[in-house]
Amino acid sequence: MNEMKTKDADIKAKSPRQTERRTPSSGELSSATTLLSLSLTADYAHKPGVLRDLHLEMQPGEILGLVGESGSGKSTLALSILRLLDLKGGRTRGSVRLNGRELMTLSESEMREIRGRDIGLVLQSPMSSLNPALRIGTQMYETWRAHREGTRKECTPRFLEILSSLNLEADHKFLDRKPSQLSVGQAQRVLIAMAVLHRPALLLADECTSSLDLITQKEVLGIFRQLTQQMGTGILFISHDLLAVSSLCHRIAILRHGELVEVGPTEDILTNPSHPYTQQLVNALPVQYRSR
Repeated sequence: MNEMKTKDADIKAKSPRQTERRTPSSGELSSATTLLSLSLTADYAHKPGVLRDLHLEMQPGEILGLVGESGSGKSTLALSILRLLDLKGGRTRGSVRLNGRELMTLSESEMREIRGRDIGLVLQSPMSSLNPALRIGTQMYETWRAHREGTRKECTPRFLEILSSLNLEADHKFLDRKPSQLSVGQAQRVLIAMAVLHRPALLLADECTSSLDLITQKEVLGIFRQLTQQMGTGILFISHDLLAVSSLCHRIAILRHGELVEVGPTEDILTNPSHPYTQQLVNALPVQYRSR
């Protein structure tokens, strides 16, 4: 794989052998400025209390796993952070601070500047998230010019560099493909490339490995780890797969019925869970967790 040539594209992907979790050193997670701080309650018209007085903080460069069963409020939290829950007929109350800036009081035009630039999003279904009618290069360019200037020709080297960093074919032929010409794993990595084009401070990854085979899933988890190491991006990794979360995340937050029942370092959660629901999740793992 070619080494990245520009500062913006300093994201080299690891080989699958290098994607296993290790305990981060004390210097890896910056505590000088809290990346994300939230205190939220969220409701839908016919379903109140989807999130109930939920408090959570993240540090720059941290990977926090949010684990819960279907319907527990995981995706509602992601939409609330982006202030998009109203599109689903919901309402969010409380506070969301990104690098100290309160998002709940911003205008919609100000939030549009933040979405995609400061907060990236990777969704579960890459094939439905990409526009089937547009070529990959066109979709990457549309993502780029939403927040920055530059012609397609000027931006193409950046696109090729980031595709190469994610173990994708870095050539014009790949940019000319349409989503239907990609595998699911390739499409997911294209979504990640688009999500990190602007080097966001926070990346929301919502069930984004659930449709991948185990080998591709391991590669994608390695890519997420590399993003935190090379770019300092914090990642909220939302999943029902506790095994995948345990291989990637520094900390784990357990969400049940709209409430956080337990939050702590991954090793503590998996070796000494305190809440009965967390204990059930850990006991259901097919293999016993071993710290690295």
